[in-house]
Amino acid sequence: MSEPVLDIRNVSKRFGSVTAVDNVSLQIQRGEFFSLLGPSGCGKTTLLRMIAGFEETTEGQILINGKDVAPLPPYKRPVNTVFQHYSLFPHMNVSQNIAFGLERKKTPKVEIGKIVKDSLDLVRLSGFEKRRPSQLSGGQKQRVALARALVMHPEVLLLDEPLGALDMKLRKEMQVELKNLQEQLKITFIFVTHDQEEAMVMSDRIAVMNAGKIEQVGKSCSEIYEHPRTEFVANFIGATNIFEANLNSGNGERDLQMPKGPAFAVDSHRNAGAVKFTVRPEKMQLSAQEIAGRVCLPVKVVDEIFQGTNTSWVVEYHGARYTIIEQNSKVVEEQGRFSRGDDAVLSWNPKHTVVLE
Repeated sequence: MSEPVLDIRNVSKRFGSVTAVDNVSLQIQRGEFFSLLGPSGCGKTTLLRMIAGFEETTEGQILINGKDVAPLPPYKRPVNTVFQHYSLFPHMNVSQNIAFGLERKKTPKVEIGKIVKDSLDLVRLSGFEKRRPSQLSGGQKQRVALARALVMHPEVLLLDEPLGALDMKLRKEMQVELKNLQEQLKITFIFVTHDQEEAMVMSDRIAVMNAGKIEQVGKSCSEIYEHPRTEFVANFIGATNIFEANLNSGNGERDLQMPKGPAFAVDSHRNAGAVKFTVRPEKMQLSAQEIAGRVCLPVKVVDEIFQGTNTSWVVEYHGARYTIIEQNSKVVEEQGRFSRGDDAVLSWNPKHTVVLE
């Protein structure tokens, strides 16, 4: 693999007694769309601000193209940032906002005019040159902020929850536009978000953060979802079911023994002992009888929730509640087969069991 465009080495940030970022190391390749995903307060924005130079690191190094950027102020770093609230100059029109950084760099006026025109074409805002930010919609303001950042040709474009202020429909449209734009320009994007779906739609890779640490970096978005390493990641990326069991090993095989349920073979490198495992709701099935070759648990139906394309079943097993999601197209002929209080069998293929760290 080529040298990473961004190399974060054992970076920490402390504000007094509070550790916002705790010994984080990441390598991000040139041309990647990389997302930092996590709940509010997990340290993702602080990490982004340290890359940009708005915060100093307490410990560690941040290298861009192999060069430590710690001594450099923000305006001398080969990065640019797009914020959630756009930070457009209200007294300037669209063209003036986009040209601002170029003028600061003493770019010739003739070149500025061409660059601004090309950037407006790129973000589909030709004809909006003379409008002020107050005359633009949220999505249009976001495009202006993107154009203003991109005309500086950054090595890395940092995006701090840039779609957070948009309504849901526009947000989904901008997700597609952002991804297409990144693929067209082949610039490294580092995208901060707390929205799991947003990260999975756009990213090449995702790092999940929690309490200042990196919980997991996926080689792909599907790896984070299908093979979460920790209980936090399993719960944060989509809905899931968490079970407790004992992991046994012997004769080169490993199996999970549930406290009040069956034992079944699993593929896990965990040490033997008490563990937790997860199964995604859509990997499960609810039936009237046990199904051969599947892990089967006797459950009681607690609730049925119709969700249009899907139906969610809530069931109870030894005092704990679990969720099954079934596509209505698959079970339409059987709708109504269970009611609240009915006995049923919850089952899944053993290969869909993921033992957590």
